[in-house]
Amino acid sequence: MLSEKVDQMMEWSSRRSVIRMNGDKFRRFVKAPPRNYSVIVMFTALQPQRQCSVCQANEEYQVLANSWRYSSAFSNKLFFTVVDYDEGADVFQQIRVFRPPNYSGTIALALLVSLVGGLLYLRRNNLEFIYNKTGWAMAALCVVFAMTSGQMWNHIRGPPYAHKNPQNGQVSYIHGSSQAQFVAESHIILLL
Repeated sequence: MLSEKVDQMMEWSSRRSVIRMNGDKFRRFVKAPPRNYSVIVMFTALQPQRQCSVCQANEEYQVLANSWRYSSAFSNKLFFTVVDYDEGADVFQQIRVFRPPNYSGTIALALLVSLVGGLLYLRRNNLEFIYNKTGWAMAALCVVFAMTSGQMWNHIRGPPYAHKNPQNGQVSYIHGSSQAQFVAESHIILLL
């Protein structure tokens, strides 16, 4: 059975560097023993309606798999595969992936640290601006105004910018309830 699995993987790999898998193939060739080879699996959602912003790594993954396939080190010990959500949704449930990872917060933090580090490096001979009370007061006020206006609530809850009444077409920028708000409402409060 092992030799049949390896032969099948080699046949698929000879046709395409990246082997497309569905749920049945994944369970048989990746999860089920016996297996004396390694499998690198990329989980993705390539269909445009999925709007997966982090799925752009597919082209780089193809380049990597092609490099391995046509290298002198190529053997039957390593295979590159891909599982698309539309072809193997059961695999995503099996490995408990319900949504793609979102690295925007990590990227924003890295960008902020880089900007602060760059500013300190450029101004290393004159760091008196760090002791400027007016600058710190303005920064603190900006944070207080942003939080008072409800920006954090918007970030957590993700409300719409405004609401358009379907009956009369009127746009509401301020929510009628005291338990909710629109993004436009927080912008109005911030400006006030």
